[in-house]
Amino acid sequence: MSEVNGKRTIELKNKPRIIATSSLVGSKEGKGLYGKYFHKVVEDDKMDKATFEKAEREMLQEVIDMANQKLEENGNAINMLIGGDLLNQNISMSFTAREMHLPLLGVYSACSTMSESLAIGAIMVDGGYMENIACATVSHFSSAERQYRFPLEQGTQRPPVSQWTVTGAGCCVLGKGTNEPKIVRITIGEVVDFGIADANNMGAAMAPAAMTTLMHYFEDTKTSPDDFDLILTGDLGILGSGILRELMADRNFPLGDNYKDCGATIYEGLPNCYQGGSGAGCSASVFSSYIYKMLTTKKIKKMLFVATGALLSTTSTQQGETIPAIAHLIELEA
Repeated sequence: MSEVNGKRTIELKNKPRIIATSSLVGSKEGKGLYGKYFHKVVEDDKMDKATFEKAEREMLQEVIDMANQKLEENGNAINMLIGGDLLNQNISMSFTAREMHLPLLGVYSACSTMSESLAIGAIMVDGGYMENIACATVSHFSSAERQYRFPLEQGTQRPPVSQWTVTGAGCCVLGKGTNEPKIVRITIGEVVDFGIADANNMGAAMAPAAMTTLMHYFEDTKTSPDDFDLILTGDLGILGSGILRELMADRNFPLGDNYKDCGATIYEGLPNCYQGGSGAGCSASVFSSYIYKMLTTKKIKKMLFVATGALLSTTSTQQGETIPAIAHLIELEA
């Protein structure tokens, strides 16, 4: 049976493996820092569909199918789905699952949905309840923007603190495996709200949640940032990752050169990307491609993956609410 270290961190006895991954991104993301590592880059963000929302569902379907094909090469197959997206009622995941006839746990944790999916899947595989669980998430710039902010046709000027919702999807299949990267511990995050009300400034809203989860993890495990080759947050962006550095330094747990953020780096070198990327597909696509390759080649041997999510909605914004946020942590070893 898995054990709880301290108050928040679960140590997994059987160490589930990530036995296959896949990733798919849009043309903009394909031109960024990790372009050559993504499994597929599509030039048409509509993917020959009538709407961006239908394209988003198609992206999710494709990454799950690509991961399943890798399993089938070894005589296996996905037998459960866990994941979600940013659209109301998780429709991208639900509508994808209706075609697959597999057990589904649709989860929502905004941009931290991938780490939450991995945490739930790891517990289920570790306990022997399921095998070959596909954890997948997706987001699309055009569908998210018009749901959370303004109609695209309006051409609203983006403020300097804003991030660019990643058009992308990622899938990780958890199973027993042998030599693949393994999940060692997980820390479930708590909802944190530091009073940020600007729906465009999600990095500032999410940074305190990342700090809270990291501090719980370090306190539970008696470790420090220097014990890891990489500490990777999901999509705090340039501004948010800078705030996280300040928050951790104030608590005497400074983050060094081994700290990176998917959102701050995914568009590196591209113009007009403001604070970087965000969205459920941001950390999912980066982790499932570049980071997974670094783990499998043992260029990264021990790391923390801390995806972050801003738990706002159009309804909460209209009610004048501030933005609660959450971060879930996954510890991995090559």
